Parts: sequence; C-alpha cells; structure tokens
Amino acid sequence: MNINGVELRWLGHSGFLIKNSKTIYIDPYNIKEDSEKADIILLTHSHYDHCSVADIEKIVQEGTKIISPADCQSKITRFDVPIEMHVIEAGQEVDFGNIKISVLPAYNTDKPFHSQDEGWVGYLIKMKGVIVYHAGDTDVIPEMQKLTGHNKSGKEFVALLPIGGRFTMSVEEAVEAAKIIKPTLAVPMHYASIIGSEADAKEFVELCKEEGINAQIIEKS
Repeated sequence: MNINGVELRWLGHSGFLIKNSKTIYIDPYNIKEDSEKADIILLTHSHYDHCSVADIEKIVQEGTKIISPADCQSKITRFDVPIEMHVIEAGQEVDFGNIKISVLPAYNTDKPFHSQDEGWVGYLIKMKGVIVYHAGDTDVIPEMQKLTGHNKSGKEFVALLPIGGRFTMSVEEAVEAAKIIKPTLAVPMHYASIIGSEADAKEFVELCKEEGINAQIIEKS
C-alpha cells in the first residue's frame, strides 16, 4: 500500500515494513529469509512474536538502529554486525531528522499478559505526509485520547490496531479504539498467525465502515 509516497506492507501478525527515505521494520516475525535490510527496527516488547532474534538477524546491517524497551536489550546484543541500540520508554521521542518516533504506552487493562508495569510500548512514526500509529499489544487505554488530533494535521493518519482478542483487543474493542483515535485509515493486525482469523479482520473493516471510519486490510507480503 502506498500512502502519500510512503510504502506500508503487512508482514504478518504484528509485523510491518515502512519505506520512505528509510527502511523501517516494526515487530518482524516469521519474515522471509531474503527480506531487505533495515535502517530502523522498532520492537514493542520482549515476547517472542514481537522481539524475534531469528527474524531480526535476517535484516540487520551495519548501523541498523534498534529501538526497544529495556527488556528486549538482552536478547538483541549479539549480532555479527555493529548495530545502534536505543532503549526507550513511553513518553520519549527519537528524532532521526525527517522521521520522528514518539513512544506510547501499550498494556492490558483486564488481562495479565501485558501489564502496565512492564513498560511495553507502541509507536507513533511521523514522516512527511504520513503518521503511522502502531499500537503494540494493548487494550483500549486512556492514552489513546491524546492521538485524536493527528487526523487534523494535514497528513494521512494510519492506525495499526490488534484485533485478535485474548492477548489484546477483540474486534469490537479495536473498533472502539478506532472511534477514539479517529485515524484517516485503520488497519487490523495481530491475526492469522497465533490468534485471530481473516474473518476477524473482515469483521473489523465492516464494523469500522458502519461507524464511518475508513478501514482496510493489507494483504500479507
């Protein structure tokens, strides 16, 4: 999918590739062996399906910047090439010139899998013409209220929202999140791998449309 000159690909589960002047991966998991090398890798938390050393090894190159919460650090310190680690927490912003990345909280409110105390995160990636919010593994949380204004920035505002249920939001909860965030485009993720189905993704799109929210499935690449 091309949005204002920014390429957005879904890699399966919660993994995405964003390409403009840089090649940015978010939570790569079960990606292809010949995947292109990364300039920036964003990791939301240390669970194996979000911080996969085997997949990160496929895409690191000398100077790759890896941004992650502290508990990912011990898993990703041994690669054959020198990388640049940025250990972050919610509330911080990382500035790479024409790409600015804000770090946002991601947590469960009524489940034990992603405690707020862990300090796990989602990301708001700001580029020329496009803002992408990757929610991480989260429920509907109060901090989402702060995202609403980005749909008035003059940029396309894309929200990547988990829909699989059990560990994250259900389809219905993800629609509620989209209603709060008000993106110009909502995209489902965290399905068709460990939990959640293509039917869930289709239901999410339909329910969003009933609420007047533009939503679309990105086919896996």
